[in-house]
Amino acid sequence: MRFGLAIAVALVVGGAHAHEVGGWRAGRPAPAERSEVAVAAIDGRAYVIGDFAGATELLIYDPSRETWTKGAPFPYPVHHTMAAGYGGRIYVFGGYVNGWEASGKVWVYDPGADAWERRRDLPTPRAAGGATVIGTAIHVVGGSVSGRANSPAHEVYDPATDSWTSAAPLPTPRDHLSVQAVDGKLVATGGRVDGEPSRNLAVNEVYDAAADRWNAAAPLPTPRSGAASTVLGREVIVIGGESASKTFDAVEAYDPRADLWRALARLRHPRHGFGAVTHEGRIHSLLGSPRPGGDRSSLVEVLDPTPLPSP
Repeated sequence: MRFGLAIAVALVVGGAHAHEVGGWRAGRPAPAERSEVAVAAIDGRAYVIGDFAGATELLIYDPSRETWTKGAPFPYPVHHTMAAGYGGRIYVFGGYVNGWEASGKVWVYDPGADAWERRRDLPTPRAAGGATVIGTAIHVVGGSVSGRANSPAHEVYDPATDSWTSAAPLPTPRDHLSVQAVDGKLVATGGRVDGEPSRNLAVNEVYDAAADRWNAAAPLPTPRSGAASTVLGREVIVIGGESASKTFDAVEAYDPRADLWRALARLRHPRHGFGAVTHEGRIHSLLGSPRPGGDRSSLVEVLDPTPLPSP
C-alpha cells in the first residue's frame, strides 16, 4: 500500500466553509506528546522525528491499523527539522539544536536495522524549511539559519551518491512553510518571515524541476505558518498552522494544474508544529501544539473525504 494515492474531493474556496466536504474524526493518540516535529512516510508507516521539548524517541505510526510503535531514538534533541522518505529509508535534514542553532547535519534511518547513520551535511545549515522527493532526489527548500533569519537556499540531495547540488533559490525566503511535490512540481506554500508568526505569508510558489524555474501561483487563502501538509491525489493539502495569537483549523487544497484552491472540512482541534500523511484515501494528522508557541499534544485526527457524486 502506498501513501499519497487518493482522489481529492473538496469544494472551491469561497468566502465561507458551510459546505465543506468530508469530516475529521479522532484517531488513536500517540504514546507521547510532541510538537515542532518532522513527519515522513515510507512503506505504509509514518515516522515522527524531533520535538520542541527535546524528546528524541522515534514514534512510528501505522495508519492502516492506527497503531503506534517506537524506534531507535534520534541521535540528539532536535526541533524544526526537515524529513523525507525515499527508497525505504527516512532522511532527516538540519533542524534547530542547542536552542536555536541551525544544524547542517543529515541522518538516515533504516527501519530494517532500526538504526541511524550520518550522511553528508547540508551545504546551508538551516531549520524550519521543507523537504520533498522529486524523481530520485530530495529537495530541501527555505527555512532559517542560526539567528532565525530566512534563507532562500534550495539544495538537492542525491541519496544514491550522498551528494548535493544547488537549484534555483526560493524566490520568497521564509520559514515554517509547507513543501510538497506533485507531478514533478514542487509547491512551496505559506510560511513566515524570520521566524515571526505575526508576519505570516499567503505566498504560494511552484518550482518546475525540469526547467529549474519558480513561478508565482494562486496565494494561500488563509495566510499561516507551521501548518502540516500532505498530497491527496494531485492536490497539496495544507492543514492548520498558527499566527502570533491563534492556531488555525483551516484545511485547504491546492491543484497546481488548475492553479486553484479548494476547502476541506476544518480540523476538530486547531494546531501547529505537526505533520500529516495520506493513506488509502484518508489524511492522518499527527500530534502538534493546540496553542501558539511551544505547547504539545498526542492528538491524531483522520479525515475521511466523502466522494462527490458523479456528474
